[in-house]
Amino acid sequence: MLRRRRNHRLNYLFYMHMIEDGLSFKAISKKYGIDAKQLKVLWHRYQEYGTEGLKKRDYFQCSSGIKKKIVLDIEKNHLTLHAASIKYGPCPSRIELWLRTYRSEGLAGLERIKKRGRPPGMGRPKKNSKPLTELERLRKENQELKTENALLKKVRALVEERNARLREIGQGPSKN
Repeated sequence: MLRRRRNHRLNYLFYMHMIEDGLSFKAISKKYGIDAKQLKVLWHRYQEYGTEGLKKRDYFQCSSGIKKKIVLDIEKNHLTLHAASIKYGPCPSRIELWLRTYRSEGLAGLERIKKRGRPPGMGRPKKNSKPLTELERLRKENQELKTENALLKKVRALVEERNARLREIGQGPSKN
């Protein structure tokens, strides 16, 4: 019977004791529904740091120098992502992203800092603080009326098309 646990963090120490008792990663993985790779990483952290290694780690931002050091160490010494994660700290998925960037763009790609937040121009349009001249105001109003007129023409065409289809099949359009 496959038993799944919702909160694995509470059970990590339990899993570590099971591994110490001789159960395999695969057996624990099947029985409790935890990923075997994740279990191996936890086991290595448990061996290295004890119960502190099982706690959720705080997020820390790596500088481009640390990223380069990690990536070059992986490339030079053929470290696995999990071994690099244990050695340096960032999670394997983050290191994998850096490796992909390094392999496609080189070391310069690791120095690039991605801007955070919403790109400029995505928010609401800014209201002009200066009042519009009479000519600008009339041009703006004229453009709004043209847009509204085009929309009404489109709606009228769609209604007429629907009515024509209804007449083809023998039904009359609704009076609403």
